[in-house]
Amino acid sequence: MKRIGLALFMVLALSAAIVAWKFANASSKVSVHKISRGSFEDQVTTNGKVEPMNWASARAEREGLVIQVPVSKGQRVNKGDALAVLDSKESQADLAAASARMDEASAAIQLLETGGRKREQVEIEQGLKQRKAELSQIQKDLAIAERLAARNAGTAEEARLLRDKRETVQLQMEALEARRPTLVAAADLAAARARLREATSAAEIARHRIQLSTIRSSISGVVYQLEAKPGTFLTPGSLVASVGYLDSLKVLVFVDEPELGRIRKDMPVTITWDAIEGKRWAGIIDKIPTQIVPLGSRQVGEVECRIENRDGDLLPGTNVNAIIQTRKQDSVLLLPKEAIRLRETKSGVYLVQNGQLTWRTIDLGAGNVTNSIVLSGLSEGDLVALGPESSLKEGAKVEIDKP
Repeated sequence: MKRIGLALFMVLALSAAIVAWKFANASSKVSVHKISRGSFEDQVTTNGKVEPMNWASARAEREGLVIQVPVSKGQRVNKGDALAVLDSKESQADLAAASARMDEASAAIQLLETGGRKREQVEIEQGLKQRKAELSQIQKDLAIAERLAARNAGTAEEARLLRDKRETVQLQMEALEARRPTLVAAADLAAARARLREATSAAEIARHRIQLSTIRSSISGVVYQLEAKPGTFLTPGSLVASVGYLDSLKVLVFVDEPELGRIRKDMPVTITWDAIEGKRWAGIIDKIPTQIVPLGSRQVGEVECRIENRDGDLLPGTNVNAIIQTRKQDSVLLLPKEAIRLRETKSGVYLVQNGQLTWRTIDLGAGNVTNSIVLSGLSEGDLVALGPESSLKEGAKVEIDKP
């Protein structure tokens, strides 16, 4: 029995030794990357807002109701084109009244300057006679209108208008009568000239208000903002529209404060807009910010970029994505970030040579999110191990895991 037990123990020990030898000499599979040369690009990715390079806002200079908007958003206009029209009926009535007073004053001046005192008396008599006839007719019409209104066959408004007209004629007659005792040529001439000046001033004011009723574009361009709508009431200073030159646009790119040191004038910029998938707009940095401003929870500098927009697809006010290319180097050795290891504050990689892992210290240059530039320690064509460092060990035998 002792001999059988000893033999069994020896068999088990030999089996364990064989298993241990196989385990010690087994090779694990690792993913590798082959070192090659390529172009290295460092970027700052952020967001921004589009603004026109050259633009002008059109604002109301007088109060009034919008009765017409002859343009639409996105429409190209020329300098001087109408953008909105305000109601000017009151100003037109004022102009007509002022013009009538001008004619009247001019005629009076002419009459007085030609020694027409008697003619003015005749004019008064004729005026009174004419207005008496008008008053008589108005009285008849008013009586008819009041009877019809009482029977609901006419409107009270018609009667009111006739009463107003009667009052106006009576006032005119009183004014004519008041002129009889004041027919002094010198004083009348001065008064007529004063009336002419007053009427001329009133006419100029009315013409100016009529002119302000049409709000025009001060530049040629595209209407990219349109606030006025028919039926809305505008006050002085109200924004009507914004017109800009959209073939070239300005983009304010918001760069976080720690990244601003990498930004330089004339660096290339690529703009994308989520609303138009796949399209890119190219441009350059035009101005570097001179101050830091808050943007939500961020502290940013507003980097001003200039981009081309010849198709007119990008609109002012749009929120866009921006990529600033801060550096580009061609034909450099590139190393993926996932292959870089740290050992005692020094960077290195696990080099795969002859089926075995070898630690190699390296010097690195600039890096971006995915790659770093290898300055020394590796050569083109070298294979470096990828994957978690916990599964890698110097001197371990490995097999390349082919995808």
